[in-house]
Amino acid sequence: MNPSLQGIGMTSRRTRDRMVNRLIELGIRNKKVLEVMRNTPRHIFVDEALASRAYEDNPLPIGYNQTISQPYIVARMTELLLKAGRLSKVLEIGTGCGYQTAILAQLADHVYSVERILPLQKKAKDHLWELKIKNVSYIHNDGGWGWPEYAPFDGILVSAAPPEIPETLLQQMAMGGVMVIPTGESGRQALQRVIRSEKGYEVEELDAVSFVPFLSGKE
Repeated sequence: MNPSLQGIGMTSRRTRDRMVNRLIELGIRNKKVLEVMRNTPRHIFVDEALASRAYEDNPLPIGYNQTISQPYIVARMTELLLKAGRLSKVLEIGTGCGYQTAILAQLADHVYSVERILPLQKKAKDHLWELKIKNVSYIHNDGGWGWPEYAPFDGILVSAAPPEIPETLLQQMAMGGVMVIPTGESGRQALQRVIRSEKGYEVEELDAVSFVPFLSGKE
């Protein structure tokens, strides 16, 4: 591996091992999720000045009033999405810096990732290209619309919090599909898992979380 990807000191493999051990202590059980997070260099997705903090269990700023989610939240949402096993087509709303995208792309056949802030999307594409992750399609668009041309999706992961679950995203779920999404106003957000069946949509409210708000319009 390229030395900058391998990391040294506070970005080293040993530091990633400590991060994974902490995730296990916090209740993450999916071995594939843990292994992918162990092998993915999170430090390349943040500014160099913050690289030494990349494996702390905290969100970090990535510019444009956006953040990279803390490792636990990335692991938790990915594990919830994969509860029924490997997914074929995953829609990600909010590419951000590309870290969550990289994790998903190693656990699904193809990821369709939507980002409204063009400079963030460009950086994310560069990071994933550096990691030789090529099973991702990108679109610069309003996340609320999803990506209907490629629907239905058997997994949808949303990285920003709308007040309620967007109807357009529900319509893009495959039968038996799963969506993991935070909803609610700042300070009162909850992570939800939605499963679509012949009977409709089963919504399960899980952890209290804190995400950036789900905004409309491209930048």
